[in-house]
Amino acid sequence: MALEDAAKQMDMAFTREDLKGPSYELTFGGATSFLRRKYTKDLTGVDIAVTGVPFDQAVTNRPGTRLGPRAIREASALQAPDAPYGWDFDVLSEFAIADYGDLAFDYGHVSQFPAALTAHIKTILDAGAASVVLGGDHYISFPILKAYAEKYGPISLLQFDAHTDTWADDDMDRIDHGTMFYKAVKSGIVDPATSVQVGIRTTNEDTMGVNIIDAREVHEKGPQATVAKIKEVLGDRACYLTFDIDALDPAFAPGTGTPVWGGLTSAQTSIMLRDLAGINIMGGDVVEVSPPFDTTGATAIAGAHVATEILSLLGHRMRTA
Repeated sequence: MALEDAAKQMDMAFTREDLKGPSYELTFGGATSFLRRKYTKDLTGVDIAVTGVPFDQAVTNRPGTRLGPRAIREASALQAPDAPYGWDFDVLSEFAIADYGDLAFDYGHVSQFPAALTAHIKTILDAGAASVVLGGDHYISFPILKAYAEKYGPISLLQFDAHTDTWADDDMDRIDHGTMFYKAVKSGIVDPATSVQVGIRTTNEDTMGVNIIDAREVHEKGPQATVAKIKEVLGDRACYLTFDIDALDPAFAPGTGTPVWGGLTSAQTSIMLRDLAGINIMGGDVVEVSPPFDTTGATAIAGAHVATEILSLLGHRMRTA
């Protein structure tokens, strides 16, 4: 396919026949799957499945993250159809990537949501694919991690965030976006000694033994030193990457439920995510994009780029395995 194909191609999310390669469409038209990948519920031959979780029951202040997956997909259409910049390979051409659509759940039975999400991710993993999840409030990472831990055992967590989300809460049935990693560590599905949280800038006395690289350290020592420290902590262990969009400073991502000043820049983040190539990543998510609080769309654009980098990190791991 080439640029001139944009004159005759449209709605490739439904009309494309394969799962690989670029899609040249009018950026302002067409079905907005993530990066114009094919929408399908058939996971046969899929290497990476992108899926949305439109859930925001547990935000602290600003609701609206249930609209995040839709906004991220729309923003992804603005990205160039070429290979993601800065990588020495094209994940979109080398790997079969599908948009698996959104999780279906009964919003009237919130207590049933976690099990539904775990089963949803387990279906993807059982098919031999990795998942990249578009959220949704950050609680969604806990049910996702349960599915990953079932397959890989206790997993290392790489978390970009303003908050540690390890506030104490021993009621495992409570659905709360600030306590889920406390529960993940307590329940044994996350290994804190080989996990790291980056960009933290809120006070929490108990970090559950997770290694912390706060925002000030990133600013003072720079992205390269940060990546070196992350890789030292993770080693070669299987890890899951979760990116709360409020890891970015509100100047770069105002549309989030819990904005905190002093955060990471988009430039720092792009360097770190690309330089993380080589970590043993098994899956990832980007969460807390709340479109109603950002009429510019900048937050969704950032979320779409983060998800693209996660795709490339997964592709890098797969091609070097």
